Amino acid sequence: MNALAQLGMVSEHPSDNQISSAPFSSEDDRKDYFVEKDGMKFAGTHLLVDLWDARNLDDPEQIDRTLCEAAVTAGATILHSHFHHFTPNGGVSGVVVLAESHISIHTWPERNFAAVDIFMCGACDPHLAIPVMQRLFQAGRIEVDEQRRGRVPL
Repeated sequence: MNALAQLGMVSEHPSDNQISSAPFSSEDDRKDYFVEKDGMKFAGTHLLVDLWDARNLDDPEQIDRTLCEAAVTAGATILHSHFHHFTPNGGVSGVVVLAESHISIHTWPERNFAAVDIFMCGACDPHLAIPVMQRLFQAGRIEVDEQRRGRVPL
C-alpha cells in the first residue's frame, strides 16, 4: 500500500462486513456470490450515477470518507481506496475497491458534475449508497442507469 500512498490517498482501514476467516476446504464449500432476483441470476448490479448541480467535488479526503460510508451502508466490504486530486480545476478521481467489486468517482467541479460507478455482487444493495453520496454532494439532479452484469439462465 505504500506505493499507492505516495500517489495519493489510500484508506488504511478495511471494513469487515463480509470477511470470513474460515478457509475453503473444498469446491463444495465455496459460496456462489451470484444474485437471484426477479427470476434472474446474475453476477451483480452495476449503477452508473450522474450527479448534476453538485457541490463538494474537490476534497479527496471528504469524498473518500463518503464513498467508504456509502459502501458500508450498501453492505460491502472495503479492501482499500485511492483518490487523486487534479489541479488547477480541483477535480477528483478515485476508487474504493470492494471485495464485492468497486465504487469509482470522477468529478468536474467547474461543471458541478460527478460521474459515479457502483458495481456490487452478493448480498449488497448498491442503491443504498446513493442517499449517502447525496448528503455530501447535494446534487440538484441525479440520473441512474442500472445494468445486471453476468446474467445467466436459471
